[in-house]
Amino acid sequence: MALDYRKCAEEIFACLGGKDNIISAAHCATRLRLVIADNSKLDTAKLEEVEGVQGLFDSNGQLQLIIGTGTVNKVYDEFIAVSGVTAATKEEVKAAAAARQPLPKRLVKALGDVFVPILPAIVASGLMMGIVESLAKAIPSFGASDWFSYLDMIANAAFVFLPGIIAMSAARVFGGNVYLGAVIGLLMIHPNLINAWNVGNYDILPSWKLLFFNVTQTGYQGHVIPVIIAVWVMCTIEKWLHKHVPEMIDLFVTPLVTVFVTAFLTFTIIGPVFSTAESYVLRFASWLITVGYGIGSLAMGAVYPWTVVMGLHHMYNAIEAGLLSSKEFGNLNIWMPIASAANFAQFGSCLAVGLKTKNAKTKAVAIPSSLSAALGITEPAIFGINFRYMKPFIFGMIGGAIGAMFGSWMGLGATSYGVTGLPGYLIINKTLPYTILLAISGGVAFALTYFFWHEEEKKMEKVEKTAPSEVIITTEKGEITNPVNGRVISASEIPDAAFAGEMMGPSVGIEPEDEIVYAPFDGEVLMVFPTKHAIGLKAEEGGMEVLIHVGVDTVTMNGEGFETYVDSGAKFKKGDKLMRFDRQKIKDAGHADTVIVALTNAGEYGEVKKSV
Repeated sequence: MALDYRKCAEEIFACLGGKDNIISAAHCATRLRLVIADNSKLDTAKLEEVEGVQGLFDSNGQLQLIIGTGTVNKVYDEFIAVSGVTAATKEEVKAAAAARQPLPKRLVKALGDVFVPILPAIVASGLMMGIVESLAKAIPSFGASDWFSYLDMIANAAFVFLPGIIAMSAARVFGGNVYLGAVIGLLMIHPNLINAWNVGNYDILPSWKLLFFNVTQTGYQGHVIPVIIAVWVMCTIEKWLHKHVPEMIDLFVTPLVTVFVTAFLTFTIIGPVFSTAESYVLRFASWLITVGYGIGSLAMGAVYPWTVVMGLHHMYNAIEAGLLSSKEFGNLNIWMPIASAANFAQFGSCLAVGLKTKNAKTKAVAIPSSLSAALGITEPAIFGINFRYMKPFIFGMIGGAIGAMFGSWMGLGATSYGVTGLPGYLIINKTLPYTILLAISGGVAFALTYFFWHEEEKKMEKVEKTAPSEVIITTEKGEITNPVNGRVISASEIPDAAFAGEMMGPSVGIEPEDEIVYAPFDGEVLMVFPTKHAIGLKAEEGGMEVLIHVGVDTVTMNGEGFETYVDSGAKFKKGDKLMRFDRQKIKDAGHADTVIVALTNAGEYGEVKKSV
């Protein structure tokens, strides 16, 4: 049965703590993205049970509901109509979420925002470098050819001019003029400066005496952090000048002063200080990966998924870019195998859950999420499955740790960053050891999860509610309250011609949110159908006779999925539990789960009013 977009939106909205708790809402290709004011007001257990929601997670200050391609946009339109929240773009939602994050997370997010857009250039260059170098090793004559020289130049371009690319991206992130940013980045690798990779060829480096600063005439090839800091300073200066310089001279004064002041600060303070700091960071990262026969890599392989959960994993982009740009570390990204091991382990755990679970909804989320993780995109697997059940997440940490340590033993590295898992074959330096790394990481996580995770460890039962109090049918002799928690619909909306035509008497339908039928008044049970899908009741006061029928055509289920708590002739009080039904089994059998309430002796009353 097709998803009821309106119902899905209404059920989502009911779990969010009201309109005032929703700051903004948008959607991407597969997910509904919400920024929530107070997460304590969310009913996440109920959200997970909403039909149409395949999973949920909180990332970078956003509550993200996985709904699916081609469906999320329709649910989103209904959500906007139901909630009354103003529609927002994905960028506006990200901005709203970022504003609520603490300073350390905002700094890490800024790093991610700088490096993610330049990934295509880095990946393209890294892939070409890997291909060209492999050809040169396989065919020695190719390594001495003009073709090798030409292709090597193309492959190295992004890394040779990386400070310029980073500077433009950083200027966009920090709200400055991207072309002024480019000027600062290119200044730091100007051909008049000694190439940083060639300083070892000089006994004495030339320098400038600028005021009381002795500035070495050395470029910043292979550096990342000094470029970002310099551009941040540039953007701060530029924005301040735009506010204070008169408009008639702003066009000339602001760019001139911005570039001059930023360049001076960059070569005198920012460059020397932060290039030194960056070198220490890269050396520490390299030491951590190789220390103690891979113990450091083992630790980072375990920790890596937690940084994904906290939204801090983009900070590694700066380290990876620095490793790739630095000849000191062989222009090799030795951090990538750690990330790849950690990500592929989460794939193994998620796949094990998907194969082992008996819950159809969990399986429908786990299998595609695991495939995504195998390709290096782990958020759906982590937030949709592994972190929810926790044990698979922990087992993934163990698999990732062991795989990362093996990668350190084998001296694995990559010619790019931003690519892990199966696509990592395109950039890895050693194919066979990398295959073993993936097999260890995914295999250990899969085996531990499959044999030691049990589905009952996560509470799968729904949270039962109390009996509803809404009156749905009124006569001069009494009232009938809603027997099932859910949305009341008119008889004409019931997906059955007989009940829609009210052939059994004045009727209403309920689209259930719960699986319990409660007594709608004090009375007596007239009849329990042998198939347990319907029950006849008589009110103690007023004599109203009511038929409660669960589902459409559910008589064909022969009682499968139904349980009654009362027998014919039993007395009951309003709000007592009368029966339970399994919504999933009804849907699996191909039937609607609409509950119908019909007043069968309406002819005994002068006037009958319905709530809808």
